[in-house]
Amino acid sequence: MNENANDKGGFLWGLLGFCIPIVGLILFLVWKSTKPNSAKAAGIGALVSVILGVVCYVLMAVLGIGLAAATAAIAMAL
Repeated sequence: MNENANDKGGFLWGLLGFCIPIVGLILFLVWKSTKPNSAKAAGIGALVSVILGVVCYVLMAVLGIGLAAATAAIAMAL
């Protein structure tokens, strides 16, 4: 139980997981039993990064399709 006394679950582990999601996932899987607070921070950072990436990708796809449709409509009107 003394191992968890130094486990503060720092912000930097979450930032690392956010910037490099695969590292956050690996740290989460390796530390989930020995350093649960740090593992949670790294895992949440990775999860937030992946979710934001998917949302941005979908948003860009929707905007791209909308822009293409608007451009085609303008071209047809000319």
